[in-house]
Amino acid sequence: MDLIIEQLKKSNKVLVTTHMYPDGDAIGSLIAMGFALTALNKETSLYTESPIPAVYKFIPSVDRVVHTIKDAACYDTAIVLDCSNPERAGSVSDTLSCIPVLINIDHHITNNRFGTFRLIDTQACATAEIVYRLIKSLGIPINKSTASAIYTGILTDTGSFRFCNTNSAAFKICEEMVLLGAEPYHIAQKVYGRYSLGRIRLLNLALNTIEISENGKLSIMFLTQEMFRATGTRIEDGNDLIDYAKIIEDIKVAVLIQESEEKVGTHSFHVSLRSDGTVDVAKIASVFGGGGHRTAAGFETQLLLPTLKAELDNIAQTLL
Repeated sequence: MDLIIEQLKKSNKVLVTTHMYPDGDAIGSLIAMGFALTALNKETSLYTESPIPAVYKFIPSVDRVVHTIKDAACYDTAIVLDCSNPERAGSVSDTLSCIPVLINIDHHITNNRFGTFRLIDTQACATAEIVYRLIKSLGIPINKSTASAIYTGILTDTGSFRFCNTNSAAFKICEEMVLLGAEPYHIAQKVYGRYSLGRIRLLNLALNTIEISENGKLSIMFLTQEMFRATGTRIEDGNDLIDYAKIIEDIKVAVLIQESEEKVGTHSFHVSLRSDGTVDVAKIASVFGGGGHRTAAGFETQLLLPTLKAELDNIAQTLL
């Protein structure tokens, strides 16, 4: 950590990014890191390739996040948060290769140890926990806005303290964040308390697509671009719908396949995996070039849908 602190203090312009289809931990960590760098008087750009999901737009200063980078040469340092490999950040990975110093901050066991400097703790409940520790080591006071971002990151990545990655630090840090101004009720209402009518309609369509493997252990849910258009939603609005495929009785692994927006000459899917804890879905994701945790992982693929389904079915027969 000392080398990272030294680098941050001497840097001038910093690019901070996280993975595509960002979740609460990714966005909370991104915003908290942005506040810290601003406190250090660093010129900072916060970037995500994908739009910010509506449920996280309440986080203070989320409007600082941009989705285009014009001149990679102007940055002397880049920070990649919550990514097991730089490609998980999307097309910006090409930009990252042009920046002299790359700092890798993550808690995924599948992290491939990329970057000039690395701050990886696979025992951390969330990347937000690691960012919290870095901010404290930098000696930067945590204000209400930063506390809200860190609290949101830990709350969401532990599934409201329900997932097996919940550790004592999760409770201790969140208690401190509340004392510093984070509002648990307000944050919970924003993250879990409200669905737009469009998301309810999307959920209805998604539930009708659920398929169960022959052995009854794997569930697959689909979301297509046609569904997003019909309900006025976007791909980021479907991220948490996988929970409905996971809670089916006897299911060990749930899969959510979301059709990505087509780019010229390509057609791809964003695939999310969730486990009941008996199966390591990070290993499954790594087969397809993705990564994550034992109970939650994901990957991008350009496989044709029938081929993708067949490969997932094969996995279901061998692992479940």
